[in-house]
Amino acid sequence: FINFKQNNNMKKIILSAVAVLAFGFANAQSSEMKFGVKAGFTSSNFTGDFDSDGTTGFYLGGLVDLAVSESFHVQPELLYSMEGAKDAKLNYLRIPIMAKYYVMEGLSLQAGPELAFVAGGDSAIKDSVKSMDYGIGIGAGYELASGLMFDARYNLGMANIVKDGPGKVGTASINIGLGYRF
Repeated sequence: FINFKQNNNMKKIILSAVAVLAFGFANAQSSEMKFGVKAGFTSSNFTGDFDSDGTTGFYLGGLVDLAVSESFHVQPELLYSMEGAKDAKLNYLRIPIMAKYYVMEGLSLQAGPELAFVAGGDSAIKDSVKSMDYGIGIGAGYELASGLMFDARYNLGMANIVKDGPGKVGTASINIGLGYRF
């Protein structure tokens, strides 16, 4: 399934994600844990050897916010995201693990690794790409005391998603959305 000897970047991402999760869950017993939902707009395109106009779509999913300290949280998410390009649409099930640092009350800077699995899309494209992608997300968010959240994120896929062939193609998207923490 995954050949770690051939891909050191993926190994580093997965090990970093496991370390962040382990640290977050170890401290979660004495900290606050909140669940939430989020949805929003996605603007995406392929990078590398693929020439096409971008496309727009949406994302929808859930999250768990683990307060490690007052200013540092870990937020694993599970998102369904419509991405790809104008003539090559792909749907992904994304699993980002965001580290959130609060620079002031309500305002956080976010970064973290993510895994993504193809969950649908145009059949010709879906059959020509690998079933898994990985990458990194960076962004910012603002949360109101009521639980309402706003965020913006840039996701950059770091894997070559082409199944066979000499070309290199990656993923990139910008997400803008809102959510609610319970």
